[in-house]
Amino acid sequence: MNPKDIFLLAFEALVDRKVRTVLTILMVVLGSSLVVILNGLSAGQAAFLEQQFNTLAANVLFVGSGQRSFSSFATSTSNSLIINNVVLAKIKSLPNVSDAIPEYTGSVQMNVEGNTQRASITSIDPSKLVVELPNLQYVDGSTIKPGDRSSAIVGDTIVNPPGASTPFLTLGETIKATATYSDSSGSHTVVKNFVITGILKPSGNAGIDRSVIINLDAGNELLHKLNRYDQIIVAATTPDDVDTVQGELTSTFGKTLGATTPKALMAVRVQAASGNNAFILMVGIIALVVGAVGIVTTLYNSVTERIREIGTMKAIGAQNTEILALFIVEAALIGIIGASLGTIIGIVGGYILSIFTTTSPAGGGPPIHIPPIFVPMDLIKVWLLSLFLSVLAGMYPAWKASKLSPMVALRRE
Repeated sequence: MNPKDIFLLAFEALVDRKVRTVLTILMVVLGSSLVVILNGLSAGQAAFLEQQFNTLAANVLFVGSGQRSFSSFATSTSNSLIINNVVLAKIKSLPNVSDAIPEYTGSVQMNVEGNTQRASITSIDPSKLVVELPNLQYVDGSTIKPGDRSSAIVGDTIVNPPGASTPFLTLGETIKATATYSDSSGSHTVVKNFVITGILKPSGNAGIDRSVIINLDAGNELLHKLNRYDQIIVAATTPDDVDTVQGELTSTFGKTLGATTPKALMAVRVQAASGNNAFILMVGIIALVVGAVGIVTTLYNSVTERIREIGTMKAIGAQNTEILALFIVEAALIGIIGASLGTIIGIVGGYILSIFTTTSPAGGGPPIHIPPIFVPMDLIKVWLLSLFLSVLAGMYPAWKASKLSPMVALRRE
């Protein structure tokens, strides 16, 4: 038999057993499509994390009171230091530190012409925001007024709340900000009016996008901070100096100050995501193996059912290698069809899943959509893996068929 005859006989054998063939192909489709989907979503998540990392300056450290934990990002108060101007000056004097920017944080109730919204508030020199977010952009008409205690800049999520059809506020409008604090004498309320002089374009940083940004003096008064900073953004001279600066902070302040970096935070997230993706990918490969077991079952049953046919082929001159090739081609056809359909379904399914898994940040903000990324080389690898497992699964039934004695086979009922 020539290769064409072997191919036609293999194809006809699969067609004759339509239901069993379709079910076997379906198992290969499920396994390969699952691996394609997981690869695409994993690559999309990695790209999303990289994009988030790129919105932050690589040379900054976020310094707060107490020892911080990467696992919970919580701050321990057992070894804490009040961050004031003395601490700020000390940090600025450290070698390899190009700037140290103090910051107050809190939350306020905003009122704009009777419409209210709860928002985070960031009190910082607004001209220094670019140190933390180098790609920061403002909408046309925005003005930065670092020394104006009644000026405010708002993030995109404040202006365009999720689900709202109209902007919450516009440039030039006045907002009434209400903050509360407690001390030994009880609970107090502070109310202050601000004029919106700037609106940020979406920055990719959820914390900034949903914040109202005012200058330090206004924040100290509104939030009643008493010159005690919540955080200092420390800019190292270069990204390569970040670890050195972190060491200097530890050497100078011990565990009374905690420092985190975008690089460290992203590394934790990437490591966690990679571990999760590896586990899920193993599930996909197991599904492929299950598909291979289905091929073994299908072809082995085929050998049993076609013993007389195999005996007849051998009796008229078919060689062992030709019988072996016939069943391997059947397995290869199952693998080719299943892998091809699985790749197509996996790509389509990846995009559909990414739409249905779009989520909103816990603290508010625009929905987070992570589209899958399908790398051609990864698709080829999955396709080849599916084909390889299919052919491998067909090896034993093919060998079994090739070893049948024609005399014994022809005696079978």
